[in-house]
Amino acid sequence: MTKSMQFRSVLKSFVAIEQEEGVGAHVRRSIGSMKQRNFSPFLLMDNFTVSHPAGFPDHPHHGQETITYVLKGMIAHEDFTGSRGVLRPGDLQFMTAGKAIMHSEIPVQMNNGDAGIGIQLWVDLPKKLKNCEPRYRNLRATEIPIVKPNDDLTVRVVSGKSYGVESVKDLAYTPIDYYFMNTKKTGTEFVQEFPADFNVFLYIIKGSVKINDTVHPQYSTIFFKTDGDAIKGCSASEDTEFVLVGGQILDQPIIQHGPFVESDRESLLEVFKNYQYCINGFERARGWRSRIADGIHEDDVEAFEKSNPE
Repeated sequence: MTKSMQFRSVLKSFVAIEQEEGVGAHVRRSIGSMKQRNFSPFLLMDNFTVSHPAGFPDHPHHGQETITYVLKGMIAHEDFTGSRGVLRPGDLQFMTAGKAIMHSEIPVQMNNGDAGIGIQLWVDLPKKLKNCEPRYRNLRATEIPIVKPNDDLTVRVVSGKSYGVESVKDLAYTPIDYYFMNTKKTGTEFVQEFPADFNVFLYIIKGSVKINDTVHPQYSTIFFKTDGDAIKGCSASEDTEFVLVGGQILDQPIIQHGPFVESDRESLLEVFKNYQYCINGFERARGWRSRIADGIHEDDVEAFEKSNPE
């Protein structure tokens, strides 16, 4: 099968440098940095580490979707619609901000002291969906299909199809393929197909990965050209973990200021006015404050989740 494939070549790569973000959080940002402003449809990619009392307290979004994948610890979330919950290791959340959302993302204060560690992607919405209603799609660790092509390669198929195993569809409005891969031994090969109209990148959480003859170290993000229909590589160390993500390229301008994203300047200015005056979707932002703004302890998680009106 692999002989007939055209493998994509590398466009660029670099190691994400740790920086502070939010309130005391630490992130390694690749997309959304000076080295890679965006990579349609992707607007931002953070590998975050956050512990109580740090976090991402009450803040707005517009015109985009976020995909949050928790690797360690627990992350609590709450928004001004009343939706709330807790993401545990291996859980994902697809959040569509659409017209307007105000939410909070706070690490749970763990009894064992674990920090909240994970990956968050910001994904652009097609222009016609910029003002859609906000929504959530949670994908629990137990719901994610796992495929083991051999003893040394494990793939968690978050979204898309890998080695004959397909995950659930329609988690996001913008088509996304998302794979979490783990290899045990050095030299373990992986091959993953992607549609021709998808931009694709790989981020190394642990270990190192070889693409062609180049070894990329931990925390590298590798961006691929659209000159093939598959990605091929191998682990360059033992116990390697990485995410391989693709998204449909959107043929539209990206006009962004922080968490507000539009396709023209006039619309972006309108969003700022809506947020300032709490109108056109932001009505519930007036005076709203999340219950988790001051933090949440592991012992209070069960009661917090049970209080979700949904």
